[in-house]
Amino acid sequence: MAVDAADTVTLAAGAVDVPGLDGRVSVCRACPRLVSWRERVAVEKRASFADQTYWGRPVPGFGPADARIVILGLAPAANGANRTGRMFTGDRSGDVLYAALHRAGLASAPTATSADDGLTLYGTRIFSAVRCAPPANKPTPAERDACLPWQVREFELLRPSVRVVLALGKFAWDAYWRIGAAGLGEPVPRPRPAFGHGAEYVGETITLLGCYHVSQQNTFTGTLTPTMLDQVLARARELAS
Repeated sequence: MAVDAADTVTLAAGAVDVPGLDGRVSVCRACPRLVSWRERVAVEKRASFADQTYWGRPVPGFGPADARIVILGLAPAANGANRTGRMFTGDRSGDVLYAALHRAGLASAPTATSADDGLTLYGTRIFSAVRCAPPANKPTPAERDACLPWQVREFELLRPSVRVVLALGKFAWDAYWRIGAAGLGEPVPRPRPAFGHGAEYVGETITLLGCYHVSQQNTFTGTLTPTMLDQVLARARELAS
């Protein structure tokens, strides 16, 4: 179990496969503020989920270990993935994302309600730049950096197959450059390309795509529409093939 940032480096590097990494991620306690918050939410709960047992732990990635497309998010939602234990599962952001993945032929169903709902991803894996739900959805730089070894190792393990990384939002876009240089061996351009919806950077073997985050704020205001999301996922599929 990782109890500080130094432990995450050692334990992440020692994971020999994706399931093993997922297990190590799920018991990490390296960031006291995040541990306190995720566990507090799991006890206090939202009223509509009062009868449910929350996951309340770091959330591992979801999807096959030979994925050609990686979707990189910011962090688990307090009453979504922090509750269900699976990325983008059980909240409105996930409702938007999984519906689009299903339309794109990348998910077996258009909804994600619980970790045991039978949903399968095709050629796609989802994980986040920070694995614990942060207060106000804002991890600190120190928390972001402490979590980095988990992401680096996940990309190292996915390296043989991954061809496209879809960054949901600027936080994930910026995280890719820290993760990619170490975990994928991709050179970091100078200056770094700016984030934008539909932004595209072609690396040596990986293409990075930008997409506005599937947050309620973006989808309710029309900043991100279903058509816009469909177009980005279609481009990801095209590049991955």
